[in-house]
Amino acid sequence: MTHNVEQLLGIMQQLRDPQNGCPWDRQQDFASIAVYTIEEAYEVADAIERNDLTDLKDELGDLLLQVVFHAQMASEQQAFCFADVVQAICKKMIRRHPHVFGSDNDSVRSTDIEAARQSWESIKEEERAQKHQGEAGLLDDVPRSMGELQRACKLQKRAASAGFDWSSASQVMAKLHEETAELQVALEQKDQAAVQEELGDLMFTLVNLARKLGVDPAQTLRSANIKFEKRFRALEQLAGGKISMQAMEVDALEQIWQQVKQEEKRQIEKMSAEMQGAVQQSEKGRQETPNHNQQRAGHE
Repeated sequence: MTHNVEQLLGIMQQLRDPQNGCPWDRQQDFASIAVYTIEEAYEVADAIERNDLTDLKDELGDLLLQVVFHAQMASEQQAFCFADVVQAICKKMIRRHPHVFGSDNDSVRSTDIEAARQSWESIKEEERAQKHQGEAGLLDDVPRSMGELQRACKLQKRAASAGFDWSSASQVMAKLHEETAELQVALEQKDQAAVQEELGDLMFTLVNLARKLGVDPAQTLRSANIKFEKRFRALEQLAGGKISMQAMEVDALEQIWQQVKQEEKRQIEKMSAEMQGAVQQSEKGRQETPNHNQQRAGHE
């Protein structure tokens, strides 16, 4: 493994070589590569979503290359190198897991998940305070470049850690109705700036609701995207393709859309019935299988 890592570092060093390297790789900087780093992280998530482990191996390699690329550029500026990156994350993980890496007599050692989470957050708070040379604001290190759904959720979690939170999901639902009404007023007034602001409040509240329900908002939206994509592809096929769809009335397209949904529901019900039948058949088989211990006892 060490040889492979050294080979990868050597490849990147050669790609960035001022005389004999790749012109494109030599031209890049942290800002230009950041876009590709984010893209590769999304491709990793996509491979996981598809449960494609072969693709996941490749995508993780692409993501690792991004780490190596950033480390090489930093090394050229004599800021840090790849070994420093590895050492930093090793120290951080050990420091943030005293319940795993602490001494046997360490009072922090615990098998309780919530206790481990609280310890993690407490240690992160200490790190933030040291980083900002004093008491850090709870929101100081929430990255602005983070995806907006994830960032909204993280901002809300940080606020909740200080007690600024709804006590129940029903309260968030009430707030959701309130924000919807305010958006309606803005629409009626044809105030575009107000519409954008109220829609933002509504979306922020939806993230809050997902958080209170214990649901990841980004994953939830991703699942909705996949469902829509699957249904729309079926609609497109039934309608005869893009050209045919463009010539159809909206009502006709809606009728096909409902047909797709009904077929999807039928397939789910069929699959559920088949699974239930298989379970019942398995139970029946177990009941009919003779108990060899009882048979042996009878013969004795």
